[in-house]
Amino acid sequence: MTAPDSAALGERADMMIRTLASISAEPNRLVRAFLTPQHRAAADLIGKWMREAGLAVSEDALGTVRGHWPGEGKKRLLIGSHIDTVIEAGMFDGPLGVIVGILAAGHFARAGRKLSFGLDVLAFGDEEGSRFPVTLSSSLAVAGHFDTSRLEKADHDGVTFRDVLTRYGKNAADIPAAAYSRDEAAAYVEVHIEQGPVLEYRNQPLGVVTAIAGQTYVNVEFLGEAGHAGTVPMLLRRDALAGAAETVSLAERLARDTKGEVVATVGVLRIPNAAGNVIPGNVALIVDIRSGTDAARHKFVETFKREVRALAERRHLGVTMADTRNVPTTPCDPALQDGIAKAITAVGGEPVSLVSGAGHDGMAMAKLCPIAMMFVRCRGGISHNPAEYTSPADMGLAAAALIKFIETAKL
Repeated sequence: MTAPDSAALGERADMMIRTLASISAEPNRLVRAFLTPQHRAAADLIGKWMREAGLAVSEDALGTVRGHWPGEGKKRLLIGSHIDTVIEAGMFDGPLGVIVGILAAGHFARAGRKLSFGLDVLAFGDEEGSRFPVTLSSSLAVAGHFDTSRLEKADHDGVTFRDVLTRYGKNAADIPAAAYSRDEAAAYVEVHIEQGPVLEYRNQPLGVVTAIAGQTYVNVEFLGEAGHAGTVPMLLRRDALAGAAETVSLAERLARDTKGEVVATVGVLRIPNAAGNVIPGNVALIVDIRSGTDAARHKFVETFKREVRALAERRHLGVTMADTRNVPTTPCDPALQDGIAKAITAVGGEPVSLVSGAGHDGMAMAKLCPIAMMFVRCRGGISHNPAEYTSPADMGLAAAALIKFIETAKL
């Protein structure tokens, strides 16, 4: 069997990425939401590429496109990612994993080589959640964990998931049939751009994901006393915004103290009735806390809340805190990680181990089978942005490494 040519694979991947990116709801920016005409067009194109690669193509009740190359046994290695986008997206987030999967499976199909397990390439349609207030619907259905209450959620136009699905030509009653059995699904592997700067900083094209970070949102609200900005002495103030500002610095300091184990971000700060000449009496903020281990995240949240209560008492402020989101860490399978690391080495890379701070379809698929992820370097660590970029050379190495992983996998 001919060894894969990573340069040729990279050129092919780049062409496919750019062709797919031309399918958008808007002419001057990339917008491709779940169960839209653009999703339909993208799914049809993916199906065409799968057939050209020698795969048998099908589509489930939530629009996930599947390309299958049979093996000698019942088990299947699932390879996938998503083809939906955020608003004003980059072209690599999601589609790269689907396209690399097609190229890898096609390598075996064109050679007529059957492994001890089959290969299924999956193109999910709802990872980003840019249409409905839920995410991972496609992959949860494949994993057998789709909650039908999602069907009553409405999009921005007030149309329910159920009605949109019907208009797309699907029947909600068929969703359970989308699930793989545990006997079939041996493992799930996802190739994805890193969406961060670590691989670029380390000057390496490919990395091995150890876990998809768990996440906690802590909503913090300070209650002080509004007053005139010019007449209340500094020592007599109960300034809610000053308490919030100290909290932002606290979150940053505590996260830095973990030496990379936890990241914390304040991306929302609300000041009701804000005015330049009024001391804020009420301020709310949301702290996003993520870690590759649940133990580290829980410890951080406990320490953070304790210190926030202390600073509120010192500043004579009332404070309430509530966890509004708690997502557990999704660990990647150690044996699969080792296989990906060896495959990266085989194509000339030095595998970098890192945690995925962003969520992925692998979180849903982990409910079905062991998972692994391979990260691909992206310029500047930029993602969810039209400036998102991964070079053809790096995409080619990712495809070659995935082929090598498949060749040597023991499932």
